[in-house]
Amino acid sequence: QVQVVESGGGLVQAGGSLRLSCTASGLSFDESAMGWFRQAPGKEREAVSCVSKSGLPTYYTDSVKGRFTISRDNTKNTLFLQMDSLRPEDTAMYYCAASAHPACGGSWYLPTRYVSWGQGTQVTVSS
Repeated sequence: QVQVVESGGGLVQAGGSLRLSCTASGLSFDESAMGWFRQAPGKEREAVSCVSKSGLPTYYTDSVKGRFTISRDNTKNTLFLQMDSLRPEDTAMYYCAASAHPACGGSWYLPTRYVSWGQGTQVTVSS
């Protein structure tokens, strides 16, 4: 049984930092690209970042480039998202997802490329 569990969300002031973690079991973590998505109230789910199975390459949506860093530890089946210089517009539920592919690829931002999802962790950035 596949389980994907996010943690690390919380309330932070603008300009602050948070580190999200995601642990996955029941799948070949080291053979899967992994991604982070987010969804704000009333908005569609948005791709944030993706990392290929080996840790490189990585991809980011434009709004988080230079502020967020995705990484993974395949020895611990864990995915991370370091979020710095947070803004109120980063407020959302953040989801971890395992791809059906080993590489992120040019369509990394499509939710349909991901087969296993966590329940999400809430990130709230106050102004």
